[in-house]
Amino acid sequence: MKQDQVLEARVRQRIRGLRVARGWSLDELAGRCLISPSTLSRIETGHRRIALDQMTAIARALGTTLDQLVESDSHDDVVIRPHRNEEHGITTWLLSRDSNKTVSKMRVTRKVPEDLRVHPGRDWFSVLSGTIELRLGERTILVATNEAAEFSTMIPHAFGAYGGPADILCILDHEGERSHLGPAH
Repeated sequence: MKQDQVLEARVRQRIRGLRVARGWSLDELAGRCLISPSTLSRIETGHRRIALDQMTAIARALGTTLDQLVESDSHDDVVIRPHRNEEHGITTWLLSRDSNKTVSKMRVTRKVPEDLRVHPGRDWFSVLSGTIELRLGERTILVATNEAAEFSTMIPHAFGAYGGPADILCILDHEGERSHLGPAH
């Protein structure tokens, strides 16, 4: 029973926090989720239990999901101590554990491989230091420190260091993670 109370308190706090962050009054959120302002007020203050259909409507109105409203607030995912992996001229440190996107820091020491790859999705990286040579089809683009690149990965592509090692911060979707980081990650 205590777990249920903790979960409900977390959800109420998140609902109110998201509403306030958007600058919405109770009336405004109530109108967006078709719940009376008094019911919404009682939900936020804990004077009424939250029904699943109400939580769904509130989440939708707030632009979030049920999963995000109820997810654990444990702190074991706050600090990530990335493990270093060296492979094929790239040292990688994974910086996230999100299931849809992978954020990693990479130290690139290899030159651009001759083999250009294609996979569904988009890749994004920002150069923290050095210069990256990005091959997109027939084009070669130099991306320097403090510059970023985003591109469709349906274009044959590869990247490597230009003129010495380069550090990048990279955001990859699931297909990009498999293609660039391999199955070991």
